[in-house]
Amino acid sequence: MTTAAPLPYRLIATDLDGTLLRSDESVSRRTRDALAAATEAGAAHIVVTGRAVPWTRHILDDLGYRGLAVCGQGAQVYDAGEHRLLTAVTLDRQLAGVALAKIEAEVGPLYLAASRDGLDGDVLVGPGYALTGELPATPFTDAADLWSAPLNKIYIQHPELSDDELAEASRQAAGGFVTVAMAGEGIVELLPLGLSKATGLSLAARRLGLKAVDTIAFGDMPNDVPMFGWASYGVAMANAHAELKAVADEVTSSNEEDGIAAVLERLLA
Repeated sequence: MTTAAPLPYRLIATDLDGTLLRSDESVSRRTRDALAAATEAGAAHIVVTGRAVPWTRHILDDLGYRGLAVCGQGAQVYDAGEHRLLTAVTLDRQLAGVALAKIEAEVGPLYLAASRDGLDGDVLVGPGYALTGELPATPFTDAADLWSAPLNKIYIQHPELSDDELAEASRQAAGGFVTVAMAGEGIVELLPLGLSKATGLSLAARRLGLKAVDTIAFGDMPNDVPMFGWASYGVAMANAHAELKAVADEVTSSNEEDGIAAVLERLLA
């Protein structure tokens, strides 16, 4: 009888979009097999995504994923097996309003969307905001609707500035009130101050009795930088943003080319 080779890391943290998922939101058989082999070797796998639970749950269910997931840029720790929210951090709406005012004073009017807290929290999308993909959302026209229930994040877009320019301008204008994260094309977010993927991952790891030194992390965007800073080893995908590649310990192949599997197979060899 053969046994799986030992893995130098006991926790594998993977981002979803642009990392674990291919562009069609599927996970390749090779990557599934590599993660299964790593689990057999004694490692735990945690999904760490910017998506809030309502935009993540269907993907995890389709994958048959039963472990913990860190959602909403670290705001939520979700038990996928029990479909239960374990922890949740919400955005101070008064501070968020001040932050938006300061940003708009510098760059002009913004297009807005917001993610409501909870297992079934709606994503509200305002006029002009271009939603990525075909995820469910609720349009709003009255700004009061944005603030009528607890939020875990606000999304902002600008008619002229690039994502990098908008994120930097937002940090300069309102970095003392909110955390600004750039999570993907057209996705600049305002989060509770101090919140990051590292925050949620550390909470989830603690529940499993694991630490940063046990962790290898995979990602593709600047919002993964704090996670790489927390983990023992950070692997950027070939398709990753230059800011993340600059702090990565390694760059693997792209999400379309089984970059996660390539690293895990090598570690298990």
